[in-house]
Amino acid sequence: MRLLPVFLVPVFVAGACLAFTTSSPEAHAGVPSGTALPLHIGGRVVPVGDDPALGYTHQWPGTYFEARFKGTEVHMRLNDSVNKLAIYVDGRQIDTANRPGEGDILLGPLKPGDHTIRVEKLTESAWTAAQFTGFFVSDPANVLPAPEPSERQIEFIGDSYTVGYGNTSTSRTCPGEQVWATTNTQLAFGPLTAKHFKAEYRINAISGRGVVRNYNGASGLHLPQAYLNALNLSGPSTSVPASAAKDDWKPQIIVIGLGTNDFTTPLHGGEIWTTREELHADYEKTYVEFVQDLRAANPGAYFILMATDQANGEIQSEVTKVVALLKAAGESRVDFIPMNGLGFGGCDWHPDVADDQRVADSLIGYIDGRADLWPQP
Repeated sequence: MRLLPVFLVPVFVAGACLAFTTSSPEAHAGVPSGTALPLHIGGRVVPVGDDPALGYTHQWPGTYFEARFKGTEVHMRLNDSVNKLAIYVDGRQIDTANRPGEGDILLGPLKPGDHTIRVEKLTESAWTAAQFTGFFVSDPANVLPAPEPSERQIEFIGDSYTVGYGNTSTSRTCPGEQVWATTNTQLAFGPLTAKHFKAEYRINAISGRGVVRNYNGASGLHLPQAYLNALNLSGPSTSVPASAAKDDWKPQIIVIGLGTNDFTTPLHGGEIWTTREELHADYEKTYVEFVQDLRAANPGAYFILMATDQANGEIQSEVTKVVALLKAAGESRVDFIPMNGLGFGGCDWHPDVADDQRVADSLIGYIDGRADLWPQP
């Protein structure tokens, strides 16, 4: 897939023709040409304007967009210079757009009939937002209703393990852009679990972030702070609050994996904690308050807290303390699942796709044993 100045050059992939073309400035002024397809959106997005045809800005990983149409072609319009996007037609991946930039991707010719198009964000872009304008057809008669969303909703909150940081890498050493190139959030344990249950999902995760301490004491918003923002996940001053993204998201299950960055490195001079005990106390208090805030916003949710056995068991010890404190405070719909036995074959000793499947299997087994977690027919 190439960025072209004026004309279209078709690329034939599995029976479909894809082409990318830049748009003139007029094409992005006001409402785009063509008829916008109604969207089914997964993830946290912010509308560009009052007209849905202007599209959405997004930044959290794992976001996806879906639409339905009839006919033999459809345009996908976007402005995204930071992400890798997987493109599906009728459930089959037909291509990947790597940092496509601003313009249109034309998909066609397709077989006549009804089609579903889906685009999934694979990469992490906590430092830069991107825009997905939408899917467009030239003939309004080819517009079909958006896919019906599932009643099942599951949310994943975490760090690089939840992102799927470098999970498709075959090496733990990842120079240059190899982390970006080998990160696939859609193959991380969250989407794997959600897709097994045919559930909608959100991935609220940022690499390197902790509950009260980021990796190696680095600066930046901690995850509970960044969670409040729909956009600008790296800084507090110009963040777009979650209230800007109006929706009816009420997950039945919330899975949280936080603590790796709080505890896998030693404390340094100049940090606010002088002892490990002080760090533990701050972590436990803040984590409990974070879950309680989530409970207030999601009264019916069931919480699953997860942790690996790294850092000589310190992470699991602290997370199990958080669960105990929550239960002592009256929280009954919460449990802990360990993430043990991982090989960490991904970039920089992160979980690889085999580890992601192992974690997903443990979550699937746990959820299968609790039929009351999902909406009942």
